[in-house]
Amino acid sequence: MGFASGLVAIGLFLLGGAYSIFRADDPVKGRTTGQWVFAGVLVLAAALAIAAGVLRF
Repeated sequence: MGFASGLVAIGLFLLGGAYSIFRADDPVKGRTTGQWVFAGVLVLAAALAIAAGVLRF
């Protein structure tokens, strides 16, 4: 696995984590602000990692 493939794999892993955090909501209260922030940070990190991996190909 090359460096670029590793970056894409890490980006996809972070994207999956963001999806998991975003889906874990309370039936009564809904999603908390912390979930929104953490999912947003993970999506941003995933986008940067995937973009860097694609540009390294």
